[in-house]
Amino acid sequence: MVLLHGLMGRGRTWRRQIPWLRRYGRVFTFDAAWHTGAGSVDLDDVAADEIATERFVADVAECLVWIDRGPAVLIGHSMGGLHAWCTAAQYPELVAALVVEDMAPDFRGQTTESWTPWFSTWPDRFATPAEADAMFGPVAGRYFFEAFDDGRLHGDLEIWAAIAEEWGQRDFWAQWQQVQAPTLLLEAEFSVTPAGQMYRMAETNAHATHLLIPGAGHLVHDDKPAVYRGAVEAFLSGVLT
Repeated sequence: MVLLHGLMGRGRTWRRQIPWLRRYGRVFTFDAAWHTGAGSVDLDDVAADEIATERFVADVAECLVWIDRGPAVLIGHSMGGLHAWCTAAQYPELVAALVVEDMAPDFRGQTTESWTPWFSTWPDRFATPAEADAMFGPVAGRYFFEAFDDGRLHGDLEIWAAIAEEWGQRDFWAQWQQVQAPTLLLEAEFSVTPAGQMYRMAETNAHATHLLIPGAGHLVHDDKPAVYRGAVEAFLSGVLT
C-alpha cells in the first residue's frame, strides 16, 4: 500500500493509520514534489509541467516501479486521491485498488485567490502545536504541525496555491472513467468537494463504492478515525482476499 497525502501535507501525517494498515501488507509513504522542505524556489522559475497533475502521477508510478512488489493499493487524501485515480487510469497494471478520500474531479471555476490574504496571516514559524491549533483548529492544526519542519513551512505557499489553481481550470472526469480498479470513495459530510460529485463518481463507475461520513470534516482519517478505519478495513478485506 502506498499512502498519498493531500495538498500542504506530508507522508508522515499518516502515522496514526500506518500501524493498523500494516495488517494488510507493506505500507509506504513519501512526500510529494514541492512538499519536501522549505526552499528558495520562486514560482516564476517553475515550469507549468512541474506542478501539473501529470508530473505527480509520473512520480507515483516511478515509486511503484521502484518498490517492485506488484500492483499496489493506493490510499489518497484530497490531492493524493486525485493522483491515485489518475495513476490507476494511466498505469492500470500498477494499481490493485484505490481509496479516495474527499476529492472530486471537477473544481472548474473555483480559484485560490481567496487564499492569499489568509496565507499572509501565517507566522514564519508555529512555535508549538497549540499555535497551529489556534490557527487551523485541533484536527487540521495537528496535521499541519506534523507536516511542518520544526514549526516552519515545508514548502512554498505560492507553489501550493498554483498546484490547486490547476484544478480550477480543468476537470479529471475522463481519467476517472478509465479507472478499472475497485475503489472506495469516502466523502466528508463537511466536504471541500462540489456537492454531489463523489456520489456521481460512484454512479458512473461500476468499480466504485461511495460512503458519506457523517460529522466528518475534510481530514476524515483524523477527524473520524474509527469510522475511517472501519470503512477501509472492510474494503481491504474484500479486495485483498
